[in-house]
Amino acid sequence: MLFSQLFLTTLKDAPKDAILKSHKYLVRGGFIQQMGSGIYNFLPLGKKLLDKVRYIVKEEMDSVGAQEVLMGFVTPAELWRESGRYEKYGDELLRFTDRKENEFVLGPTHEEVVTQMVKNSVKSYKQLPLHLYQIHTKFRDEMRPRFGLMRGREFIMKDGYSFHASSEDLDREFDVMEQTYKRILTRMGVTYKIVEADSGAIGGSGSKEFMVLAPCGEDTIVVCEHCDYGANIEVGKRAHRSAPRAHEVRYDSNAPQGDFARFFTPNIKDMQALSDFFKVDRFYLIKAIVKKARHINGSAELVYFFVRGDDDGEETKMLNAINAHQACYIALEEASIEDIGQAGLEAGFIGPYALRHITHAKHIYFDESLKDAQHLICGANEKDWHFVGVNLGEFEGLVYADLVQVKEGDLCHKCGGKLYYTKGIEVGHIFKLGTKYSYALNAQFLDKNGKAQDFIMGCYGFGISRILPAILEQKSDELGCVWSKEVSVFDIVIIISNIKDKAQSEFAYRIYNELKAHGVDVLLDERDERFGVKMKDFELVGFNYALIVGKGLENGQLELIRREGLVKTELEAANVCERIIHLIKE
Repeated sequence: MLFSQLFLTTLKDAPKDAILKSHKYLVRGGFIQQMGSGIYNFLPLGKKLLDKVRYIVKEEMDSVGAQEVLMGFVTPAELWRESGRYEKYGDELLRFTDRKENEFVLGPTHEEVVTQMVKNSVKSYKQLPLHLYQIHTKFRDEMRPRFGLMRGREFIMKDGYSFHASSEDLDREFDVMEQTYKRILTRMGVTYKIVEADSGAIGGSGSKEFMVLAPCGEDTIVVCEHCDYGANIEVGKRAHRSAPRAHEVRYDSNAPQGDFARFFTPNIKDMQALSDFFKVDRFYLIKAIVKKARHINGSAELVYFFVRGDDDGEETKMLNAINAHQACYIALEEASIEDIGQAGLEAGFIGPYALRHITHAKHIYFDESLKDAQHLICGANEKDWHFVGVNLGEFEGLVYADLVQVKEGDLCHKCGGKLYYTKGIEVGHIFKLGTKYSYALNAQFLDKNGKAQDFIMGCYGFGISRILPAILEQKSDELGCVWSKEVSVFDIVIIISNIKDKAQSEFAYRIYNELKAHGVDVLLDERDERFGVKMKDFELVGFNYALIVGKGLENGQLELIRREGLVKTELEAANVCERIIHLIKE
């Protein structure tokens, strides 16, 4: 294509609200154009990139037997009510009514729709397994859309759903999809990490996320320095702790010895002050975390969590703990001093002794690291008093769960290596849904014995539009976009240094036509612009290569520049087409 015919306008300045370089470059490079909060048009080059991503995803999905469908963007609200997600999903679900007062939602995800689709068509185990996927626009009414395509309200996603007659067959498909996503991301030229994850509002188990590693990533990942363990910090696990973290010790790391007693601790309200008061490491203190759990019906109640004094609670883990038996809580909120006082407690002095009797709370949980722990100090549920010599092994009926946020320096539960944090951008997520949706929507098949069974389901999402900023956050430089080999706008741009030089123009056009004839995706920059302007556009937009046709042509020399790293190579004009074709197709 000729540059002069390309619908492309590059900008010198980025939008004022743009923070990430991917947002800045996608707008400045003429890939996207904002239409509203979190809503973007894709211009020709942006659409071209989307098509390349879509092609890779479709090719890999089709190769493992998945079949493409297209489901409605607008979904009847009744389906979401049947699944129990109409209220639980929260404010991100955009709800509306039509002129006949029928209620609908704009689909942020399509578990209900695909389950209904299969329910109406598949009746026998002989029709299983089945894997359906779509590549479609989605909408989530984000409260704070930001970072361009990274967290918009409208986005394009590949969502796939598999249906099985057995859990073993779901496990097989789950592994197939993990390998499929690996191939997809490898072809897209990014460095990534597969991590354990929480299933969130979709539900299910066996959840894994595919993270493109980048400093700006919204997700914190816990990674082992020795083995392949990785997890989103929301579900990160560690080896059992039996002593304080060595690098955090301020006092004697041995447990404080003493008989059980009530101790006067005036105005000692936080862990560090309590540690300093008793001259003991925070590891031997019990920290109380009080939250207000928001019920699906809008009501709220106080819930209580206890962790070691040098740990912090992880909100997703705590929410999962109270939802373990009945998933009816949608969020945890901070409990105010007034809330705590109304429960008959004193903030800063809360402990497990008589807590259920005082508060009548249904939800009281202890972190696994506290199981049967001894020689502890905790609040006495009375202002200015703590208990010392506490032995949790003497308590009855305590409920333990994994509640804490893994910290850097904790040990890996798989190999014992040290854990550290890194940042990632989630671009893919796979789940084992089980029968969560088939049971709710009464979607069944007849097994080999003629007995009705709920479909066993898997779910597999991939961010088609989100992978674009993810690539840029990992690969781009201070000058502009750097794309990968298979996800690129053009293989090469031929830049005519001086459009008024007849020899340069004629040679450039000849090479341009030859490359096109050999199937090379080539752009000819024949604009009547200064050479510096053309080079700035090459660097900003990120064409994979630039062939400079300039003064060196008089001596039979051309300059080839690879965008990634701006590596320059001298080429002989006589065989330049063969060299370029070999380079691009190798």
